[in-house]
Amino acid sequence: MEDTDAELLRVLQDEHGDALFAHAVRLAGGDRQRAEDLVQETLLRAWRHPEALDPERGAVRSWLFTTARNLAIDAWRRRSVRVGEVVTDMIPEPPPSADEADRAVEAWTVAEALGRLSAQHRDVLVECFYRGRSVAEAAARLGVPPGTVKSRTHYALRSLRMVLDEMGVTG
Repeated sequence: MEDTDAELLRVLQDEHGDALFAHAVRLAGGDRQRAEDLVQETLLRAWRHPEALDPERGAVRSWLFTTARNLAIDAWRRRSVRVGEVVTDMIPEPPPSADEADRAVEAWTVAEALGRLSAQHRDVLVECFYRGRSVAEAAARLGVPPGTVKSRTHYALRSLRMVLDEMGVTG
């Protein structure tokens, strides 16, 4: 990093750091770690685009606050589209235990439904859901590209749903 780059970051931090951090804490709902990440990414963007900090284009602090806000919104959107992500500090409680007979019937029903799927669909569901493999791991294991695993999983779940409907399983 050149001396002018370091000086730019130093000046931005000195003049706007405290206010930017306070703004980021509000944007992050009080999560100080996330706020620090927002400030760091905002300053990184300022360093990469020093032309945006030209006073003729507007107030520097406004640009920094707007950039931090946009980054917070982008992060929120990324988190909200992740299926099944649960943020918690506690280990979830196991569900109430079902009766052994109910579990046996459920296992038999799922095995029957899986047996009615094509081999490709069954294999991808077994790798991803029963063996807990990631898309990349399942792709390597099945010898297909990751995109194929994703599309097969989509269609396999759709087929499984139809098979379970045909079997009279509701839920």
